[in-house]
Amino acid sequence: MAAFQYQLLAQQIAQKIYRGEISAGQRLSSLRQFAQQQRISLNTAKSCYEWLEAQGLIYAKAKLGYFAQAQAQNQPIAVPEHPDFQANARDVSNLELQIQIQAAAINSRLIHLGSIQLSPNLVPAEALRRSIQRALKRCRPEDFLYSDRQGHAQLREALSAHWAEDGFHIAPEQVYISNGCMPALSVVIQSLTAEGDSIIVPTPNYNGQLQLLALLKRKIIEIPANTEGFDLARLEQAMRHSGAKACLLTANFQNPLGFCLSNADKEQIARLAAEYQCHVIEDDIYAECSFTAARPLPIQYWDHAGYVIYCGSVSKSLSSAYRVGWFCMPQRLQHLHARLITQNVSVNTPLQLGLADLIYSRAYRQHLALLRPKLMQQAQQYRQFIIQAFHGIELRLNQPQGSYVLWLQFPAQIDSMALYRYALKQGINIVPGLLFGEDRRYNNCIRLNAGHELSAEIQAAVLLLADWVRAALQDGQAA
Repeated sequence: MAAFQYQLLAQQIAQKIYRGEISAGQRLSSLRQFAQQQRISLNTAKSCYEWLEAQGLIYAKAKLGYFAQAQAQNQPIAVPEHPDFQANARDVSNLELQIQIQAAAINSRLIHLGSIQLSPNLVPAEALRRSIQRALKRCRPEDFLYSDRQGHAQLREALSAHWAEDGFHIAPEQVYISNGCMPALSVVIQSLTAEGDSIIVPTPNYNGQLQLLALLKRKIIEIPANTEGFDLARLEQAMRHSGAKACLLTANFQNPLGFCLSNADKEQIARLAAEYQCHVIEDDIYAECSFTAARPLPIQYWDHAGYVIYCGSVSKSLSSAYRVGWFCMPQRLQHLHARLITQNVSVNTPLQLGLADLIYSRAYRQHLALLRPKLMQQAQQYRQFIIQAFHGIELRLNQPQGSYVLWLQFPAQIDSMALYRYALKQGINIVPGLLFGEDRRYNNCIRLNAGHELSAEIQAAVLLLADWVRAALQDGQAA
């Protein structure tokens, strides 16, 4: 971490500039003052300011110091707002539409604005190659036999050590390696609930999770969410009265809204889970895509009673093609071990050992230190361009605190399915808001991926979307 300390400090300053906490033209502390304030060397302080200068965030004036650079600004942009509602247990609707749109989202022939994935240019392919090669050289003969269905001990130990460095502790024997996060969620949901049971979810909620629940024949109980988080009073009400055995939550950079819950909220959720004996299945897949130096803690950190099941993968922080995920069962649920390994699908051993090497060699942590400022800058570039492209339209846009998911809300008469069909004809993939909850609550919203560089092709695609919305509003044919 020390080798990248200047970048981590620079991210914190960059966030303040993007949010307007440091205004354009405002003078920053001198290098010497900054070094003293942060208790770092003068060279580290200089590297921090040089990084910010290279990103166009600050500029130097001879003999006067460093100043915040004005950022491209447009009309003030509001965050999306969503209705309050009361919900009962119900089936997930539009399963066939969910599957159809998910298939389009991963179509490589379309412009990548749908599926949330990193650009290949942000994947540390060379480091991955070296780690896999080293892992293969060090393999023992038994590593070429059938693998442990719980996962290779080396990877479970590596993950445990990696998380401990970030401030939370999960023992290796509690970790189960899976073929990605969604298979992990599937195993856990099937182990804790039965067909027809209800799962509490905040909405708008990741459409892939809703699709999974529909395929598993689980009902959902929705609770309202917005860009600040979700209603904990409503969550408690659902836990107390609905009979739900579990809830499926993302506390850190939720898809699609991008919020990160406060530590106080996470602690309260862990307490509620224990009080009402309602398991929290925590999908923490975006936590390592934070825009700030520190990875936020999961709900699991505050779980002392064994009601939080921690799940995740490296598909959003490393590569969507690297199908390695996990779920972590607290000691209270270890009686499910035989059932879990029966349902879990063994993961390719060389991939597991390669990831373990990537972690132990520090290459994964170095990758994250380089990735986070790039994601922050890229997400900001997307936001600025989107605001420009939709100028004159009553647009609401989230400002994620991490990850690279953008949620756009248009005037109520805009039909996201009509926009989706138009975009598909133009070779552009987006995901309509209709899929993120029931009762068409989010039909005037779309979700976009900001994981790829803002290329001329993507800019042209965004402009086409804006032109369609503008024309639909003018013609009165949006609904």
